[in-house]
Amino acid sequence: MNQSQEKEKVTRKVDTVSLVIIATILTGVAIRWLQPVLIPLVLSLFVTVGLSALIRWFEIKLRIPRAPAVGATIILAGLAFALISSVISASISQLSNNAETYQEMAANLVALVVSQLPASVGNYIKEAGHTSSLVPVSAVGPLILGATDTFLEILSKSLLVIIFVVFLMIGQSRSSSSSGIWAEIEGRIQRYIVIKSLVSALTGILVGLTLWTIGVPMALAFGLLTFLLNFVPSVGSFMAILLPIPLMLSLTGPQITLAITLPAAIHFVLGNILEPKWMKDSLDLHPVVILSGLIFWGMLWGVAGMLLATPILVVAKILLSKFEQTKALADLLAGRLASFRSPRAS
Repeated sequence: MNQSQEKEKVTRKVDTVSLVIIATILTGVAIRWLQPVLIPLVLSLFVTVGLSALIRWFEIKLRIPRAPAVGATIILAGLAFALISSVISASISQLSNNAETYQEMAANLVALVVSQLPASVGNYIKEAGHTSSLVPVSAVGPLILGATDTFLEILSKSLLVIIFVVFLMIGQSRSSSSSGIWAEIEGRIQRYIVIKSLVSALTGILVGLTLWTIGVPMALAFGLLTFLLNFVPSVGSFMAILLPIPLMLSLTGPQITLAITLPAAIHFVLGNILEPKWMKDSLDLHPVVILSGLIFWGMLWGVAGMLLATPILVVAKILLSKFEQTKALADLLAGRLASFRSPRAS
């Protein structure tokens, strides 16, 4: 009797795991298939949560009633969006027009690096073929054009996002104040969006001004890219530092050194010292989990998924932590493995 019960228990566990795997795969397929609708909807939800902080500031600090506060927030958000869109459009146009030049300079940079290598390594590369076989510089131009097309596609969906945001804010104005799980989600997401936006904007402005002062071409475009890439954890800052390097070949040695070290120092101070200090425990996610989520959502939704990966993980972690059956998964996302190492501890 006991053996049959154990077999039945094992069978149920296997069935449960199998169903979870199948459900996860089907959910991923559905998310991928519904991305034209889900991306604007999810983006508008996070934008609405971020703007709620401004509405609350109008209500508390300026003592403005709810309805005028929502209206003022919508107007300010619209003006900010128009300004950001114009800067993005100008920068994307600059990148698109100079894609071939950037690709040519990238090829020259690769050739210069190869020429500085030891003779044995250089001969090996020459015997293997052109330097383009080592580093696919021919793909740099299409890659830039593809990235600009992606940002233009996101901007093209902005009208749908704006409509979602307006209706969400109007609906929110009719409801009572948040409480419970949603209050915690809203608070953490608001903190993340506000701090991340301020840090990204400050980083982009400082890096753009630094590159412009030194004389790096397309400094405005690289400042904008720094702002956008800073929303991508870990990888974004590294890419933002590397992207301007091919255009530095026309500069002198000291200028090149400054053009690399100063932006790197800005990224390090703002991203690794000030941002964690301001964020505190609003994320509570392990860096490996953030990187894994970045890859996963990037595969599903591309650039938009990479931008939304961290807020989605924060929401998932909060929801998982509220149920006894899924608390262990929430601890896993936060990097706390005690519940897995000693599951029987009380």
